[in-house]
Amino acid sequence: MVAEETQTPLLLGVHVSIAGGIEKAFARGEEIGCTAIQIFTRNASRWQAPPLKPEVVSAFRQARELSSIQYVAAHDSYLINLASPDEALRRKSITTFLDELGRCHQLGIGDLVMHPGAHMGAGTEAGLARVAESFHEIFQKAPGGVRVLLENTAGQGTCLGARFEELAEIIRLVPEGDFAVCFDTCHAFAAGYDLSSAAGYVDVMAEFDRLIGCERLALFHANDSKKALGSRVDRHEHVGKGFVGTVGFAALMRDERFAAVPRILETPGGENHCHDLENLALLRRLAGELRE
Repeated sequence: MVAEETQTPLLLGVHVSIAGGIEKAFARGEEIGCTAIQIFTRNASRWQAPPLKPEVVSAFRQARELSSIQYVAAHDSYLINLASPDEALRRKSITTFLDELGRCHQLGIGDLVMHPGAHMGAGTEAGLARVAESFHEIFQKAPGGVRVLLENTAGQGTCLGARFEELAEIIRLVPEGDFAVCFDTCHAFAAGYDLSSAAGYVDVMAEFDRLIGCERLALFHANDSKKALGSRVDRHEHVGKGFVGTVGFAALMRDERFAAVPRILETPGGENHCHDLENLALLRRLAGELRE
């Protein structure tokens, strides 16, 4: 009886829409049984966004207080590139990222997921240096209480963050930064980290622990991969239907080190959330929460 009461609840969910009002994210998440959600706090495909009105902030905080959802993360705009060699674009990216942090602070969201950026042909070393330079400025101006989750990437094009060493280098170069990591399973696999077997999973996470530290892993994006190992192509697939497969996800879901770490799906939800429901049910079964 005591074991049941102290068991860590499974934090599992999807990226949900904020259409019609950011506070509606909670109802949408609850509708499909989420205990964790990820949202955008603004239009992710535009540079400009109107400030959050006090009544919007109040509605969001009230909806969260009444919700059964236990964890909320935000994802920043895909336009942001803190590594850009184009100084005008990098300045715009810094300003927009600071706005993202400010929105999270207003809403009481503690984690902001971001992609490290793309060096646009300048090279990895130069790109990482620009990311660090950007973050030095950002953390001088950022509000407190919002952690930056560096997301590993597939390494498509000139995107940084495909190798664990690159994420570790950003953290090393910006010691004042409040950093953790969002681990995307699709991205890792496409970047060449073989998560498709139990032994492969163990090796990959041992490498992550050696270079970054498992204590910095704050969130998983539980996406399967449409593309093969090492393809460096970012294409998400439904859980168990891609190259990672159910064996790899079972290893992840049963790893006791991450029992309290949220897992978020970023795949199309389908009509009436049919795909979300299937993916969430499968992950729960793989975790041993549900029996076949």
